[in-house]
Amino acid sequence: MNRESPFSYLCNACGRCCRDKVIPLSPYDVFLLARAAGVRSAEVVRRFTIRRGSILCFNADGACAALQGTRCGIHRGRPLACRLYPLGLECDFGGGVERFVQLDPAPQSAGAHGVCGRVADFLESQGVPEYLAMNDRYRPLITMFRDRVNELVDFEKVEPREFWRRATREALAESGYDENPIIDALFDPGDNVARHIELLTKLAQDTRAAESLAEAAVLLAASLGYSPAVASEQAQ
Repeated sequence: MNRESPFSYLCNACGRCCRDKVIPLSPYDVFLLARAAGVRSAEVVRRFTIRRGSILCFNADGACAALQGTRCGIHRGRPLACRLYPLGLECDFGGGVERFVQLDPAPQSAGAHGVCGRVADFLESQGVPEYLAMNDRYRPLITMFRDRVNELVDFEKVEPREFWRRATREALAESGYDENPIIDALFDPGDNVARHIELLTKLAQDTRAAESLAEAAVLLAASLGYSPAVASEQAQ
């Protein structure tokens, strides 16, 4: 499906799509979640996320941590994946290819699928274009992080595939991971996206910790919906 494909969806607020999911979060998702909840981004990470801020938390009963009854308690700042539902988005790292897929309905969902509009109309009604544009502002950081890693590591002496395998394993670990101030900064966007990107750029330029930077590149790629492999040159 593309933006001109026939599609419509009416949410009937049954709350069934808000259970037992894996919802990745980008730094911009955390930024808007904090605004909607009226708390600092660090508090959002603590209350609503796992994997250091990069995945939405679901409770032991399967419900999203933000679900209140059958309704989202932070609906105004709901993540991109929630806004897209029941669509999924696949795009390449270069930004030139975009494909939408219709996801299977949640069990016993009351949502109404149809074809009385276009994918583009649905995206606009959910505020998706703004999210995609803001994620595009973070995307160049992946390449910048990788370039900085290449400056810091002599890959004539360090086997690159093993280096990036270790970085990927550490970045995507949900527990038992080492402290990483760059990842902490990545999911603590504060109250201004432009300043956040400037801060991350400066952190990358100033750091000598290549491993931490590589891990941050991997997690940023995953959080923006790309394969973690795009963080390394081996994916190019």
